[in-house]
Amino acid sequence: MKQAILMPVLSDTMQTGRLTRWNKSVGDPVHKGEAIAEVETDKAILDVEAFTDGFLAGPLAPVDEDIPVRQPIAYLVDNREAALAADDGTATAEKASEAAPAKTAANQAPADTTPRATPVSASQATVPTGKEDASVPVSSPPVGTQIPTSPPSPPAKREMSTTFPTSGNLPRSAAGASPYARALAQDLGLTIEEIQPGADGHIHASEVLAAALAPRPVDLRYGPPYQISKPSALREAVARNMIAAAATPSFRISTRVDLSPLHEQGKRLRFSFTLALTRACALTVAEDPWFNGVWTPTGWVSRSRVDVGIAVDTGAGLITPVLRDAASRPLAELAEYWRILLGKVKTGRLAPEDYQGASFYVSNLGIFAEVEEFDAIVPVGASAILAVAAPASDGRTQLTLTCDHRGIFGADAARFLQRLSQRLKDPTWLQ
Repeated sequence: MKQAILMPVLSDTMQTGRLTRWNKSVGDPVHKGEAIAEVETDKAILDVEAFTDGFLAGPLAPVDEDIPVRQPIAYLVDNREAALAADDGTATAEKASEAAPAKTAANQAPADTTPRATPVSASQATVPTGKEDASVPVSSPPVGTQIPTSPPSPPAKREMSTTFPTSGNLPRSAAGASPYARALAQDLGLTIEEIQPGADGHIHASEVLAAALAPRPVDLRYGPPYQISKPSALREAVARNMIAAAATPSFRISTRVDLSPLHEQGKRLRFSFTLALTRACALTVAEDPWFNGVWTPTGWVSRSRVDVGIAVDTGAGLITPVLRDAASRPLAELAEYWRILLGKVKTGRLAPEDYQGASFYVSNLGIFAEVEEFDAIVPVGASAILAVAAPASDGRTQLTLTCDHRGIFGADAARFLQRLSQRLKDPTWLQ
């Protein structure tokens, strides 16, 4: 019997996985629960475990290529002979085609050599959300774009040859467009070739308006020579999360506090500043249920414990390991938990439950003396995030609280900062 091993879905945001290593070869015996491969998700490297005993059969999905979730990456069979027989060249080619349908379709598309702007998803602006994501460009451009050596002439109007699947694989120009849609597109400065047809394969006014309101791709034709490389899965995840978070209606409020008492108390009790600050925030959040909830389309969600996400710079991107029940657990226990989480960050072994689901976030850029103030973006799923800068010339540190305005109002935020400031100035509660 031949059973497919699928690319697992390891997080809510995971759309593809990238195999980093095969631990087994075709024909090798495997046992249930044994790690047969390693997969890089959008936030970590995790093991793919065998779901039953058997022998590993090919074709094996290639290493260092993005594979859609739930697509076969290998197979399990009952005996070694069947495993080796299944890994012939014909089967390999056939399964490789199945594992990467998007790539195959792209290779079949007729080439369009006319110069045009390179489409780039999201924004390439730097989005400061804390210590760990400072100066992180977020973009997901296509790979393999040619590098222009001189500014090309503006492309003339043309009929594009690229196929579009929802219109019956007809050229985009063959998709019908109503006279009103064409006139509207002209008024809005669009060409029909730029507009994606609707489900019926035709372009209507609604499709024109959607194209006009969508973010326009960056036009790289007239700038310096460039090259495009595929970002890591982590950076792509940061980009998607920042785009989603930017849709939250938010406001910011700041104060300045002398944090030296907290530093001194933490050193005396041998707790890190990060842990002491997280505890102070968690205790303050626990006093106000609005800061421990989240707005959803179905209603306001109130949480029964305080989980705090802490922004960490991995060198490759931003990740936010979560200290669970940060307001109630003993500090010594939290300190050990935090040590384990940091170890997982360094080895890239954080599981989804280690970095998802925080109700409040902290981002600290205090180690950079030049950063005397900054603000952060509220992550999806939380109602607030605290940005901690470096001490200013007067010795006080600016704290900036960014809040989701759907659940938290200005007076709520002011009272929160008032209570937090009192805790930070007199940290005798830190035991």
